[in-house]
Amino acid sequence: MVANIRSGSSPGGALRYNKEKEDKDEAEVLFWQKMLEPFDKHGRMDIDACMESFWPYLEANRRTTNTVFHASLNPSPEDRLTDEQLRKIACEYMERMGYGNQPYIVFKHKDIERQHLHIVSLRVDEQGRKLPHDFEARRSMEILRDLERKYNLHRVSRERSRPTRWDCIG
Repeated sequence: MVANIRSGSSPGGALRYNKEKEDKDEAEVLFWQKMLEPFDKHGRMDIDACMESFWPYLEANRRTTNTVFHASLNPSPEDRLTDEQLRKIACEYMERMGYGNQPYIVFKHKDIERQHLHIVSLRVDEQGRKLPHDFEARRSMEILRDLERKYNLHRVSRERSRPTRWDCIG
């Protein structure tokens, strides 16, 4: 499994990206944690509701510039995972990365030959404290190797993985 981790100043961009995918039926909300219901009355993703969930955290810390954690978790195309397995992987990944108590939303993308996850969260907690993200890429890789063993997944390295369309987004 390969993770692509991005940061930013506002979750709005990551949420809009995932909503566009959902609107094209190329993604769906798999689950969310510590957030308001992320759907409008028509069952479509509601970016404003998601932003309302993140807003208290962002208001508590106005000094940190890169408050957004946006990760794409990409299993091998050979791995066929159920939604329940994807949920468990996302939860364990977020917990072990130190974001387990954060509000976050998980999207399952099906816009390329393999299903993969996008997770949108924040790097600041409820009290406005910035969460440590030192050596985030190294920690992420170690966690992914453990998850590959635990779920009997094919090992994928960045060198073997083909770039996704998301890799090209700035």
